[in-house]
Amino acid sequence: MTANPQQDFVLKTIKGRDVHFVRFWFTDVLGTVKSFAVIPSELEDAFADGMGFDGSCIEGFCRTQESDMLAYPDASTFQVLPWRPEANAVGRMFCDIRTPDGTPFEGDPRHVLARTVAKAQDMGYVFNVGPELEFYYFKDAEGTEVLDRGGYFDLTSLDYASDLRRDTVLTLEKMGIPVEYSHHENGPSQHEIDLRFTDALSMADAVMTYKLVVKEIAMKHGVYASFMPKPMADQPGSGMHVHQSLFDLDGNNAFFDPSDSQGYGLSRVAKHYLAGLLKYAPEFCAITNQHVNSYKRLVAGGEAPIYLSWARANRSTLVRVPGYRPNREMACRLELRSPDPGANPYLAFAVMLAAGLAGIEEGLELPDPAEDQSLLALSRQDLRQRGVRTLPESLGEAIELFAASDLMRTTLGDHIHGYLVASKRAEWNDYLAHVSLWERDRYLAVL
Repeated sequence: MTANPQQDFVLKTIKGRDVHFVRFWFTDVLGTVKSFAVIPSELEDAFADGMGFDGSCIEGFCRTQESDMLAYPDASTFQVLPWRPEANAVGRMFCDIRTPDGTPFEGDPRHVLARTVAKAQDMGYVFNVGPELEFYYFKDAEGTEVLDRGGYFDLTSLDYASDLRRDTVLTLEKMGIPVEYSHHENGPSQHEIDLRFTDALSMADAVMTYKLVVKEIAMKHGVYASFMPKPMADQPGSGMHVHQSLFDLDGNNAFFDPSDSQGYGLSRVAKHYLAGLLKYAPEFCAITNQHVNSYKRLVAGGEAPIYLSWARANRSTLVRVPGYRPNREMACRLELRSPDPGANPYLAFAVMLAAGLAGIEEGLELPDPAEDQSLLALSRQDLRQRGVRTLPESLGEAIELFAASDLMRTTLGDHIHGYLVASKRAEWNDYLAHVSLWERDRYLAVL
């Protein structure tokens, strides 16, 4: 047995639960889960020395001549996959990726988040997050035929997918991921499951598991689940609102100040952090909203916020101070409403945290709240005329702001930053060259 208690627990559980394969999970730079299976007899060596794989096959990892990579499993993330048979069971662990000399690989998104979390810890903080992920169920992956016509919080026969949601929640809880809420969302066949807040690294692992579980359970029921940010033009998009807070190393909420003169219960730390989110949101938008389709959700008049503002009651603002339990320390947090579930959670949480910490380090002052100022009906042109700063209008605009950002380059490292700039510019250029059905319908018969 190993000297590590968590690793010993994994090895004992594998024997006790008849586990015949252990899947090593990690993500590429864009947030796609990658995996290979290891037999139990290899695990002790894997814990000590890692398991080799060809990194040149992974999006954003490395060139062929630098392809040798090692995956080191994190024993604390071990779970038996409940959707696989109990006999000859299958387990999984998330992995940290290293180079052959044992140093963390700079293209590993999990390491980027771990490094940013470590910086927060050096400043005396633990970063906690609680995301709300929305998604649609469709009949299949070939189109957008919905399963129901339900609406927000509906509990009727319209909510055809209640059984899917229930099975998903039960599966998540079997994997040690506590769920806070689940309900029908505003769009037909649109749903939301909210995870109970925890530290950012654990939550990023949980989000990757969540997305896979949602898809696995949907497949089991013969339907398709999609986290596409805006799958239908005439229906709401899917977001990933991220509730976030900093706790000190003694477990106190560093965002909470009951004597806040503005009445929001926010400390100076929270206000500097919030100011950092507002300042750097345009620069990190290419991470939190990383696809061409993401910007079909971030449009004037839509439900997703596009202008850089904050409030408590005004849900059209970019950052909200939830007021469900205004006098409770543990409930004090900020909610960033722009991200979508197509983001890589490791990188998304890292850039949010980096922006907030920069706000603290720079002592940024918070602008006035926008409680009575609903700008949802205004176009981007109207907003610009009023001097209101907004999020980028497109992936093309977002990636240029990201490319020029020193904070993003420092947070993500040259490897990931450079890869994303190149790959997302290529994606945007491909999109610009595409002739859409909208263009043909609008122009073909008249020009």
